[in-house]
Amino acid sequence: MTVAQAADITPGDNLVVESIPPIPAALAQTVDRYTQFRSAGLLSWHPQRREVLITTRFGDVAQVHRVAFPLGSRQQMTFFSEPVFRASYQPTKGDYFVFSKDIGGNEFNQLYRYDLATGDVTLLSDGKSRNSGGVWSNKGDRMIYNSTRRTGKDNDFYSIDPTNPKSDRLLAQVEGGGWGGMSWSPDDRQLLVMEFVSVNESYLWIFDTNSGEKKLITPKDGKEKVSYQGGVFSKDGKGLYVVTDRDSEFQRLAYIDLATFKHTYLTSQIPWDVEEFDLSEDGKSLAYVSNEDGISVLHLIDTATNQEKPLPKLPIGQVSGISWHRNSQDLGFTLVSARSTADAYSLNVVTNQIDRWTESETGGLNTTNFSEPELVRWKSFDDRTISAFLYRPPAKFQGKRPVIINIHGGPEAQFRPSFLGRNNYYLNELGVAILFPNVRGSTGYGKTFLQLDNGALREDSVKDIGALLDWIATQPNLDKDRILVTGGSYGGYMSLAVSTNYSDRIRASIDIVGISNFVSFLERTESYRRDLRRVEYGDERDPKMREFLLKISPLNNAQKIKKPLFVIHGKNDPRVPLNEAEQIVKTVRDNGVPVWYLMAKDEGHGFSKKKNIDFQFYSTIMFIKETLLK
Repeated sequence: MTVAQAADITPGDNLVVESIPPIPAALAQTVDRYTQFRSAGLLSWHPQRREVLITTRFGDVAQVHRVAFPLGSRQQMTFFSEPVFRASYQPTKGDYFVFSKDIGGNEFNQLYRYDLATGDVTLLSDGKSRNSGGVWSNKGDRMIYNSTRRTGKDNDFYSIDPTNPKSDRLLAQVEGGGWGGMSWSPDDRQLLVMEFVSVNESYLWIFDTNSGEKKLITPKDGKEKVSYQGGVFSKDGKGLYVVTDRDSEFQRLAYIDLATFKHTYLTSQIPWDVEEFDLSEDGKSLAYVSNEDGISVLHLIDTATNQEKPLPKLPIGQVSGISWHRNSQDLGFTLVSARSTADAYSLNVVTNQIDRWTESETGGLNTTNFSEPELVRWKSFDDRTISAFLYRPPAKFQGKRPVIINIHGGPEAQFRPSFLGRNNYYLNELGVAILFPNVRGSTGYGKTFLQLDNGALREDSVKDIGALLDWIATQPNLDKDRILVTGGSYGGYMSLAVSTNYSDRIRASIDIVGISNFVSFLERTESYRRDLRRVEYGDERDPKMREFLLKISPLNNAQKIKKPLFVIHGKNDPRVPLNEAEQIVKTVRDNGVPVWYLMAKDEGHGFSKKKNIDFQFYSTIMFIKETLLK
């Protein structure tokens, strides 16, 4: 993307732009500060030194950087045209790290070794299939990862010594795309594995790390589906720490005795989901994060007593990627809040001192005045309470404010209050309020709520937005006559569904990498994902379900879309194929409704390259001004 001598921005050759009017260069200059936000995420502790690997962006895409001490300079280690979001040090010496990246957002990740002494990069995987995970042995001499290379859809297990790519071998064959390794036993003879069927159903296995023989440790004969979301061996190898919703509405931290398989629950006092945890190297401390009405709360348990230890209070926001240093004192994590972009931090659990490792730039903007989220609730069609986070524009904007409803993807996900990045422009400069709803089917509110949109209940979540439109009409500071709906992935489907069901109540909609026809989506999504998605949406091979999916698909109701539509997609999207965008664009245009279209040839499921994100941002501002603010 270049700024031409003329007064308009010229999109790059990688972008397909249709019906989007010329974008004035002056617009890019006006909004530039909102495109310069950076963020950083903790990736890995060095095993021998108190330093970290992080991911952050200085050029067009995020890369791996090394930070030698808190708030030290960021030394860039990888230099690729594609983003690198995952890397981990060899866990005993730390003389190299393993990272993964794909090409053009196709998600067919390859594993690579980066040697710190030379800067050399060596391909470890086959260069063709989809490779994921990567769990280190305690000795650091092997890594077990998953690959689809055998069939294209089954996530088999492979073992490799990263210093010797020729050691790569198939460890165990499995069926399905939902398998992943989690933890090696202390003696490195066993690997704890999760078999993911759906967000409501998963199983734990133990694999022999030499023979690949496997043993199921959570039975499949129960009447109720049980979810396991994580697991790690205890330090003595006699048990497992896991997160599960077994016998509970919410995900709890539990200890499983491997001799008896008895579950001992450690967090029953918290009526919310536990979402991630990590066990210290010495096995004495267990850190975990609970999701309490969308806010992350960090906790620490003494494993000898199962008693909680007091911790200093963190800013209200999201805590993720918690990771212990081998010294068993420093707990690293990534923290993001409404007024602070994501950065890497650590907490010393002996001194309770919090260290900030990165301080990412915010484009020169003073973020202390950015809007804080407000939790709002309304009653839906069946009297069930649904919630959202509302960001209001500054008080300088008088009168009823136009509204953007931004619906998360998943659908097994949840909007959590965090830094809004470019979205702050809509609040601070355009005076638009933004609502982020968590409709039924969202995580974080218990497994009953999570299943309320499955299969034939799909459109009930759309009705939740209909009820939200009713609620907006009752709010003195929100304008029911100026509403735009948007979302990405499943949220893209939701924005299309809202525009078919409530076209008379919105001004416009934006569909980002969204599903327009459930049947064509299920038939064309990558094979390793297909069965996992059928569990959520329904099996299109069943005639009755196929008929239902076709009935509710926005493509087959496109004649009801009467308001302008903006469709954004990546050519290499493996999850929601490009066909989903192309068919809704053509159909709605054939009905005489204005459709803007933006497609990036070098992106997948959402844009990751700054130049593409920027052009999407400029176009979206133009669309909002044209449809919502007039």
